[in-house]
Parts: sequence; structure tokens; C-alpha cells
Amino acid sequence: MYACIFIIHGDVDVVEEDSHFTSASAHVLIGEIMVRNRDLQKIKEDINDVEKRFKNIIGVLGRI
Repeated sequence: MYACIFIIHGDVDVVEEDSHFTSASAHVLIGEIMVRNRDLQKIKEDINDVEKRFKNIIGVLGRI
């Protein structure tokens, strides 16, 4: 099995590695990534809600 290591400036080093990476383990990792992505999306939505509340509070306090 070969693994590609991408360097920022565009070079690619190909190194041989002994890996037991299977289709099943790939599916597990993809599932985990999808769950974490949903978690992160929820956190982003929560942060946006808090920012909106703070802006409203600041607006109200600015009128006092």
C-alpha cells in the first residue's frame, strides 16, 4: 500500500507503509467525521445565536 504526503508547495512524496486500513475502517472513520461535522455545525449555530443575542442586548443598552 502507498500513502501520499502532500507538501504545501505542491511536491508529493510517496512512501510505502504497512497499513491495515480496510473499507470497513474507512466507513467507520467517515461515519465519525460526519457525526463530528454535525456537532460542529450545531456549535456554530449556537455561537451565531449567542452573537445575535449579545448584539440585541448591546443595542438595547445603547438606547438607555
